[in-house]
Amino acid sequence: MSITNTDISYSDKNPFLDPEVAEYWRLTYEKSQYECRHVFDPALTWSEEEERKLVRRLDWRVCLWACVMFFGLQVDRGNLTQAVSDTFLDDLKLNTNDYNWGNTVFRLAFLFAELPSQLVSKKIGPDRWIPTQIVLWSIVAISQCALTGRRSFLVTRALLGVLEGGFIPDIVLWLSYFYTSRELPIRLSFFWATLSFTSIVTSLLAFAIFHLSGVHGWAGWRWLFLIEGLITLAVGLVSFFMMPASAVQTKTWFRPHGWFNDREVAVVVNRVLRDDPSKGDMHNRQAITPQRLWDAATDYHLWPLYLIGFLAYIPQSPPSTYITLTLRSVGFSKFSTNLLTIPYNVLHIGTLLLLTRLSGWLNEKTLVAMLQGIWTLPCIIALRFWPNVIDDAWGTYALVTVLLSYPYCHAILVGWTSTNSNSVGTRSVSAALYNMAVQVGDIGAFFVYREDDKPKYHRGNTNLLIINIVVIFVFLGTKLYYVYQNRRRDRIWNAMTGDERNNYIKTTKERGSARLDFRFVH
Repeated sequence: MSITNTDISYSDKNPFLDPEVAEYWRLTYEKSQYECRHVFDPALTWSEEEERKLVRRLDWRVCLWACVMFFGLQVDRGNLTQAVSDTFLDDLKLNTNDYNWGNTVFRLAFLFAELPSQLVSKKIGPDRWIPTQIVLWSIVAISQCALTGRRSFLVTRALLGVLEGGFIPDIVLWLSYFYTSRELPIRLSFFWATLSFTSIVTSLLAFAIFHLSGVHGWAGWRWLFLIEGLITLAVGLVSFFMMPASAVQTKTWFRPHGWFNDREVAVVVNRVLRDDPSKGDMHNRQAITPQRLWDAATDYHLWPLYLIGFLAYIPQSPPSTYITLTLRSVGFSKFSTNLLTIPYNVLHIGTLLLLTRLSGWLNEKTLVAMLQGIWTLPCIIALRFWPNVIDDAWGTYALVTVLLSYPYCHAILVGWTSTNSNSVGTRSVSAALYNMAVQVGDIGAFFVYREDDKPKYHRGNTNLLIINIVVIFVFLGTKLYYVYQNRRRDRIWNAMTGDERNNYIKTTKERGSARLDFRFVH
């Protein structure tokens, strides 16, 4: 079939044009009972405009609601920062170290829940598990309005961590059902832009809610936890009706016409499979076996990305966690403090979206993501060596604002990990392992700023500076590693005959990123 401007056969992108390859994957999809296997069509063609319209519809139906659910997560995960700008610590007789322990307990619980949550999600489906998670953690979030002291504070932080753990890799897995590897990072950038958007909204909410202080004898922070927890509960309940299990399962009793007609369903499914045929090697209600779990966890080709996840966000974490306490300590009121966090969140959204777009435009992951560390480096140097830090209130605010406006590379890294997994089973586990690495880094970051290092945290900022420099070199090392692996595989693959290649595809026991016919993105 010829290719015209209006009818694109995607012959240069279609791995199924070889009949033997198409038959291999057809049998793979049948064996796995892949839920979309009945619309797999190696010969299907569609126009570029047709695909664009479908992607826009996916953005409104899938990506937008993913962002709404992430809003619910961030409201309950991040409102402790607003609470401590009120009288939270004093009312509960807590100090800075108790605050650190609360954050640490949350992260530890979040960390240990990541993988079990992902395994549950893969067994029963993210469309069922994610709304359940949101409803459960919102109930705990609401209960924080009745905190009485250190013990209840730590218990609720642990419960929130257990129930919220795994939410992010669950969402990433669900999004990967609908988007190609090139589209996913951009959608994830919208996802993480929601983090900053939520911070803006919750800062404004906190400004308003804190005016309820004294109503019915309650402090402002108690009203904050109650009202924001109810918002998340509403999001969780609606999510049960907003998440289809897959592109072929959008028709239900409450949505009788579904999102797509038969042809549109075929296009949505086949464009994703042509981008990554491995997305059909498991069905969406299939549990991950112990062997698959072990294979994914021991896939050392993904370890460089986990190392980046562990280190890359530590330099920004303490300044972000302590921003409200820092602003209060230099003389700003609790109302001004919450409003002053808005500018850096607005800038953060812009730099995050621009960085992710730049990665797509240049088709470059490593060097673009590394710009995060390059941005924060001079800011941390200033935090450590500028003599007027803390003493100059507005100067300190300006410095921290520039630092926290950094271009966040998380969306690039999550999409990168997903693409380099090259199988549904590995992708499910790697998303959790990557996020676990991030949580471990966050836990370590909570102990960088210590009570005996106040108020300028010279020791802590020295450690952040060292880590920031190490991160830049880890990025460069990761780039070199993937370039080397791709060149090594090219040499082996190019030395094989056509028959040898076809035989390899049909008979190999290698999975995921270990396959010789797979090339790492970098």
